[in-house]
Amino acid sequence: MNNLKLGLPAGSLQKATMEMFKKAGFNIFVGERSYFPSIDDEEIECTLIRAQEIPKYVQDGVLDTGLTGKDWITETRSDVVEVAELIYSKQGLKPIKLVIAVPNDSDIKEVKDLEGKKIATEMVQSTLDYLKKHGVSARV
Repeated sequence: MNNLKLGLPAGSLQKATMEMFKKAGFNIFVGERSYFPSIDDEEIECTLIRAQEIPKYVQDGVLDTGLTGKDWITETRSDVVEVAELIYSKQGLKPIKLVIAVPNDSDIKEVKDLEGKKIATEMVQSTLDYLKKHGVSARV
């Protein structure tokens, strides 16, 4: 029998994910330096991976399923199917909110003010899509 290969988010969502699984009746044990936690279900193999990478691993068949955010599915443009929406985060049950942040005293007050600017972000594709939608050209 083939085991289910499950990708779990490492990092900021790791603790909340383990707690959610515990509430569902699964106990996941993570070693201090291990990326392969054990779970009390012999038909599941867990792997801790950055949430950003999970959609591509699922798309490419390395994982059968995984927990990640819609933001990372969109960002990576992965061809995957959303099976369920799980609303949880490291701080509570509210979904994340993406923002563009500038210093309080910045001359940038609205999106059009980003024209020609340089933007640092982990979410390059999502930012480019947003700027394009608003007719703004910037280096991302």
